[in-house]
Amino acid sequence: MEIRLAENYGFCFGVKRAIEIAEESKNAFTYGPLIHNREEINRLQENFNVTTAHELDELKKTDRVIIRTHGIVKNELETLQKSGKEIIDATCPFVTKPQEIVEEMSKEGYKIVIFGDEKHPEVKGVKSYAVNEPLVVMDVAELENVYLGPKVAVVSQTTRKVKEFMKIINYLVENVKEVRVFNTICNATFENQEAADKLSKEADVMVVIGGKNSSNTKQLFSIVKSNCADSYHIEVPEELQPEWFTGKKLCGVTAGASTPDWIIQNVIEKIRNISV
Repeated sequence: MEIRLAENYGFCFGVKRAIEIAEESKNAFTYGPLIHNREEINRLQENFNVTTAHELDELKKTDRVIIRTHGIVKNELETLQKSGKEIIDATCPFVTKPQEIVEEMSKEGYKIVIFGDEKHPEVKGVKSYAVNEPLVVMDVAELENVYLGPKVAVVSQTTRKVKEFMKIINYLVENVKEVRVFNTICNATFENQEAADKLSKEADVMVVIGGKNSSNTKQLFSIVKSNCADSYHIEVPEELQPEWFTGKKLCGVTAGASTPDWIIQNVIEKIRNISV
């Protein structure tokens, strides 16, 4: 069986940058998981003493705080900045940008529409920069029967699908007099999705590697599943099942933006051993 990697996959710029920051910082706490990959978080803990805190109170134990790649809500960042602790900002620049846009546009009186998952930490952070109450939606149906006012500014969670974002934009353009559109979907996300889409149309089995709580990995899985029925989302090699590959000729592999190369290579090696 042939095993083929997607043309674009794995670590994006923001994640690479965050990992490098954490490794250089050492002996620090991150506020929330630095990235959405449990195995990499464990590696940072074991090798660099980078510990994850899930509540602000847990940060009383440290003088050094790393802000995760997804960012945090504005008032919590301000609290940390006033605490006298050393703040090391690993927020991805592609996440910082929609924060800035939302703050600026809301101050100018625009109703803010955010396309994304309201429960995701990135969206929570972006939402907190609005001076008026923003609207967070996942599909067009959530915009119907909602008064948006005469002018709207729309941004997207960085890891969403471009086609789905376009549906939101088209609805707003048809129903609102003035619409400011800011394409805040990360280029790496788009390239990974495009490559996964292409490969999954050729493969007869697809393996998507990444955290089960990773938004961009879940988006990749959704794309490949629509093209290849035998598609599987795993975090670690141990999840692979031999029967997935029985009678298959081409196994496609892709990975989310928070998936390190060492996990990808371990998965490929196990697939290779299974298919011998």
